[in-house]
Amino acid sequence: MNFKVRLHNPVWWTQMFLSILLPVLGYFGMQVQDLTTWSLFGEILFKALGNPFVVGTVLISLWNACNDPTTKGFKDSARAMGYDEPM
Repeated sequence: MNFKVRLHNPVWWTQMFLSILLPVLGYFGMQVQDLTTWSLFGEILFKALGNPFVVGTVLISLWNACNDPTTKGFKDSARAMGYDEPM
């Protein structure tokens, strides 16, 4: 995977953040607007780390956000590997 380029792409960072946040909130029956304090945000994330089901769904969500469905396996295409910056 071309992480050199992905790390400089704000869309990729947004995907990673949402791939963690949304399964956690969904499990706890919450919506984004329910997170009104940083302490509540930290508490929810800490609880999620202690729950194997939530950790599993987050890992699957991260996999889906990183995987390029146009290639075989878990890799980028040869063209994407040649990028030096997000296209």
